[in-house]
Amino acid sequence: MILAENVTKTFGQGDTKVHALDDVSVNIRENEFFTLLGPSGCGKTTLLRLIAGFDLPTRGNILLDGQEIGHLPPYKRPVNTVFQNYALFPHMTVARNIGFGLEMQGRSKSEIKQATEEMLGLVQMEHLANRQTDQLSGGQQQRVALARALAPRPKVLLLDEPLSALDLKLRKEMQIELKRLQSETGITFVFVTHDQEEALTMSDRIAVMKAGHILQVGRPKEIYNQPARRFVADFIGDINIFEVTLDQVDGLAGRVTLPGGATLPADLPEPDVAAGTVSVAIRPENMLLTDAGDKAAKLTGTVTNVVYFGAGSNVHVALKGGAEVIVRTSGEVRSDGHEVGLILPDRVQVLVD
Repeated sequence: MILAENVTKTFGQGDTKVHALDDVSVNIRENEFFTLLGPSGCGKTTLLRLIAGFDLPTRGNILLDGQEIGHLPPYKRPVNTVFQNYALFPHMTVARNIGFGLEMQGRSKSEIKQATEEMLGLVQMEHLANRQTDQLSGGQQQRVALARALAPRPKVLLLDEPLSALDLKLRKEMQIELKRLQSETGITFVFVTHDQEEALTMSDRIAVMKAGHILQVGRPKEIYNQPARRFVADFIGDINIFEVTLDQVDGLAGRVTLPGGATLPADLPEPDVAAGTVSVAIRPENMLLTDAGDKAAKLTGTVTNVVYFGAGSNVHVALKGGAEVIVRTSGEVRSDGHEVGLILPDRVQVLVD
């Protein structure tokens, strides 16, 4: 569907030259909800703008269905964009906003009417067809922006952090709505966000970006449970990172020794990682609290704080040696400095920098 091949984008010259994207390659599949995830300044919006045609790559190619589109202006690409501010026309009704793009394409009145009615039904706004857009809530305005972008039936819909201005409850509702729209239309969605929960909730696949590079591409469960790099592990949700010794390596499998001498099997992100000191990642929910004397415990420490969050608690444990970890539990935990043991998962994930 969309293929970026060795794409580089620079801004400025000389000492002020900035590499917004540095030799980026990615393949976005047809009928996929694909998310570009990363912190501000990582290059995700720049890549979106290159696909849309608002910027041109310094080097590399952008292909759509095997055809090079990097030289085409935005209006000649079968791509539409929904921006952060929606960019609706306040002097037009909801229906006119939705049909505006079709009018600009010279579609017939009957075709515009049919497409507008179809889009109003898709976003469940038939009863608001004749209302001015400045009389709508933020969530309703976002639905109008989506309907307007979907009305011409583009092959690809680009979404540049469209949920960031909404409150938390409405944002969660619109996450479900966006995924429904993508599934019902069959259009490829490319979504830009810095919100990890948004990415995990909606995406078929996620590309995690940092400093103009794509560090890892995978399904949400892969990104969350099997991060390949330290940045990916640290950026997605809560994580405990341990410095351990990698003793044995066999392809993508290995064995590590934890502080204190306990050993565990480990998964490696790439073949034949060099033995020696490495980092491993363990999610807080993948560790269990037990008595300090439990033989199943691989590590021991002292409870320093318990943070209640409704569905459970985050228990902060200071390990012998000074490091602190977080264990997520739904049980009752005393926070009076008592010693506990930690039962670890059967395997751990090795990270590379």
